[in-house]
Amino acid sequence: MTTPTTSTTTTPTTAALAEVLADVLGGTPSRYPPGTELFGSLPELDSLALVELITAVEVRFDFELDEDDITAEVFETVASLGAHVDSCTG
Repeated sequence: MTTPTTSTTTTPTTAALAEVLADVLGGTPSRYPPGTELFGSLPELDSLALVELITAVEVRFDFELDEDDITAEVFETVASLGAHVDSCTG
């Protein structure tokens, strides 16, 4: 598990996650900068959308998210999710 990050610096991973979020939740990727709070902050990110997001992230980054890593800390912000994706795929 990774420690959540509040970085607002866009990385290739957070840019790709913004595209995934736009596909799953709607809007444009610019709506989801790295500091965007996710879990519990976006009304459209309900339990069904969370499952869809997890699947889309797994497909986009070609890895399987461990069940134990589906936590509020990992899904706190786009940046924290990006850091976790990088730790799993790097």
